[in-house]
Amino acid sequence: MSNVPQQVEAPCPVVESMEQIGSKWRLLVLHDLQEGEKRFNELKRSTDANSRTLSRVLDDLQDADFVERRLEEDAPVATYYSLTDKGRSLCPVFDEIEAWADEWLDGV
Repeated sequence: MSNVPQQVEAPCPVVESMEQIGSKWRLLVLHDLQEGEKRFNELKRSTDANSRTLSRVLDDLQDADFVERRLEEDAPVATYYSLTDKGRSLCPVFDEIEAWADEWLDGV
């Protein structure tokens, strides 16, 4: 028996990336925020997510540094969300996925 520790291979970068951004709701929010800063209720309407799901997704995306939150404390209090530099770096990826879908996913 060998005492040499086995090296564990790092996960494929694609798999690792999809673990951070790959849920349906995360992708919808990230894609939607490409248009610019939005309030919580605007995101709720445009993604059709319920409040609890959207809140959880936004928290996850903030923790992963894809989205930043801005609070405006004037009456009425408003919370705005926008992409960070890391989040904006995904825009060309979304463009490529859309181009691929246009070519290969006829009528889906």
